[in-house]
Amino acid sequence: MKIAQLSPYFYPHLGGVESHVLELAKHLKKRGHEITVFTTLLDGTIENEIVEGIKVKRVKPITILFSTPINLNIGRALEGEEFDIIHGHSPPPLSCFFAARNAAKREIPFVLTYHCDLELPFLFGPLLVQLYQRTLATYTVKKSDQIITTTDTYGATSRTVWQEEAKVIPNAVDAKTFNPDNDGSRVRKKHGIADHEKVVLYIGRIVYHKGLQYLVESACYLEDDVKYIIGGTGDFMENLEYSVKRFGLEDRVIFPGRIPNDELPEYYGAADVFVLPSISRLEAFGIVTLEAMASEVPVVVSDIPGVREVIVEGRHGLLAEPMKAIDIAGKVRTILENSDMSEKMGKAGRKVVEERYTWDIVAEQLEEVYKELV
Repeated sequence: MKIAQLSPYFYPHLGGVESHVLELAKHLKKRGHEITVFTTLLDGTIENEIVEGIKVKRVKPITILFSTPINLNIGRALEGEEFDIIHGHSPPPLSCFFAARNAAKREIPFVLTYHCDLELPFLFGPLLVQLYQRTLATYTVKKSDQIITTTDTYGATSRTVWQEEAKVIPNAVDAKTFNPDNDGSRVRKKHGIADHEKVVLYIGRIVYHKGLQYLVESACYLEDDVKYIIGGTGDFMENLEYSVKRFGLEDRVIFPGRIPNDELPEYYGAADVFVLPSISRLEAFGIVTLEAMASEVPVVVSDIPGVREVIVEGRHGLLAEPMKAIDIAGKVRTILENSDMSEKMGKAGRKVVEERYTWDIVAEQLEEVYKELV
């Protein structure tokens, strides 16, 4: 099949949706399909290129407002080729609206993966979100031949798609790249972490909705031999650095910055526990949780819709109350002080990844959706 994948942002822009679309495109191509990714032309990118073997077409937006590309020409770009399927990924939302309208006009099946809800954290933000939900979002959803959510609990609690017949197809991970044999000794040596010290790891964007201020604060409730590595970049970094200084944690919290993809497995190999402390519906799954589980690292994740569904509490990791640093610390301590439990959680996490969350499994599930629609 000839398939268009529509992602408002794409590599080299970083994010869960971006990495999902890239890996999905690569694995669909491996299964014999012709894939083109349509995305936004950003500064430093070019209109037409090949990214890891995938054809990418970037369309110049009128502007970017509230992190949303206003890309009126995306439909026109899609009309340049014939496709069997157009698959849109939201958020940001508007690109999928224009793609859905184009697909309906040309009678091409349109699939919408609804990754998460919108949040605009300012005075009139909720009003704008509500207005969008009642207009453009309603159109996009109704024109979708199949809606996909990554978990049951998130789809069931989303005001945009909870009444729709969505199919649950999860995110996935490269279980060959992320595996328990990755050696973290180089990472520990690089950051001056002794063999007897424990490592709490977070990897991802450094933004407010990830709840990282509570992760930093949780270090205050743990012993001095527990070190934190918080990897990534983002606009909340200055706030985190201030928190580290305020709590006097300069010798325990490490900020390595953006970690190259080829070094990520080593960081998981260095970790004793992985924490995803997100506090917002902008977090609907947590691909990094799968990366940690594939690496046999036990996890502590926020008890919020979507995120909590990735694990079975007590089997693969533990759930922490959102925005409660002391609870995060307590769950981390439970894992660090129970080596047998930690090992069992790690192995169980790896097992469930192999059974449900590899790209071969997920790409096949999506391929079946495409075949039914075509």
